[in-house]
Amino acid sequence: MLTRLWPRRLATQLGLLIVLALFVAQAINFTLLLRERRQFALEQITGPAATRFIDASERLAAGKPITADRGRVRLMAVSPIRRGIMAEPEVARALRGALNDAGLRVGRIDTALRPLRRNDPMLRRMPPQRVERILRDADELVIAVQRLDGRWLIQRMPWGHTDSDLIWRLVGQTAILFVVVLIPVLLAIRRIARPLRDLTLAAEQFGPGDMADPVPVRGPQDVAALVTAFNDLRYRVTAMLDEKDRMLGAIGHDLRTPLAALRVRIESVDDDADRNKMADTIAEMNRTLDDILSLARLGRPSEPPTEVDLSALVDAVVEDFRDLGDDVEFVEAERLKMRLRPSLMRRAVRNLIENAVKYGRTAVVRIDRLPAAVAIVVADSGPGIPADRLEHVFDPFTRLETSRNRETGGIGLGLALARAIVREAGGDIVLTNRPEGGLAATITLPA
Repeated sequence: MLTRLWPRRLATQLGLLIVLALFVAQAINFTLLLRERRQFALEQITGPAATRFIDASERLAAGKPITADRGRVRLMAVSPIRRGIMAEPEVARALRGALNDAGLRVGRIDTALRPLRRNDPMLRRMPPQRVERILRDADELVIAVQRLDGRWLIQRMPWGHTDSDLIWRLVGQTAILFVVVLIPVLLAIRRIARPLRDLTLAAEQFGPGDMADPVPVRGPQDVAALVTAFNDLRYRVTAMLDEKDRMLGAIGHDLRTPLAALRVRIESVDDDADRNKMADTIAEMNRTLDDILSLARLGRPSEPPTEVDLSALVDAVVEDFRDLGDDVEFVEAERLKMRLRPSLMRRAVRNLIENAVKYGRTAVVRIDRLPAAVAIVVADSGPGIPADRLEHVFDPFTRLETSRNRETGGIGLGLALARAIVREAGGDIVLTNRPEGGLAATITLPA
């Protein structure tokens, strides 16, 4: 399920990445614009203010008085700004630099911000619309420049305190950018992600015997080439599996024919003991051949899934062992309908019970209903298996008993075949050592 969703997640992640990139780009643009606007506003303030201070200083130096309306500069004995308050230090620094460049030496430069009032004399000569905008977006900036004689030159002017117009302009630009850039990009990503999603789903569902239609070839050129390559690969794999099945069928037929001939010929052996041993050997060879062919063909079974009663199926396998005189017990369970391949599942359960009887002498079989699964447990009272070998015994042709004596074990295909059957049905087999002794083999099937 997770791999099936990865193309959709890829599209989402790419979309989020583009959104983040656009946001970062706009944030950088916003920062640069604010800095540029701040610098422009500073120049608009300091340039005229320095000119007016220089003009007022020159008039005072010439012995001329500063009229009340001349450049809005006032001469005061003390500063109206309380010492230590510096509302706009950048204005003070820029103004000092401009005055120094003009050759005018001054003492302290103080600045302060105050709210503007509608009846402020500074606003009397301005157009009404500009007055309203200044009252909404500006404060009164007071600049106090100390002359060398100790007196102060005071100047008052509007100072913008908000950049709402710039912010809304940038928001509009960002929205337009998102519509123009993001929507086409998301459509392109979706065009790429859809065939990738189909390809992922086809790869997940592909298995032996898969007769599904080829994945539709669509999308950009590279994606279409990938889909075409996958369709070709699936065709070649299916062809090789078909060839393997034909080869296995031929091998099985070629081997069973001489085995049947041997079975007929041993009837001429006079010694009953030798004849029975030969017959047992031929039967064992037939069983081994069946296990090998079954394991090789698993994944392409000819038996279709059908709805069966799992409890009845397991009980029937247990009865077969009871008929042979083995000590096998089945714990009665309620009817449990499941859709599976009965012959293969019967063989998997039989292999587990056979191992339990062979190595543990007895077997107790039960069926447990779990919240989202069904468990078939085969427990024995044998010696168990070392913890580090519990997984290793599922490897084909693996035996814990290394003498290769057929009396003490098979050829090591029983557990491998059982696990392959159960996994093909969507479940799994787990071996655990029981605390009270013995081994428990648990088949877990999805409910």
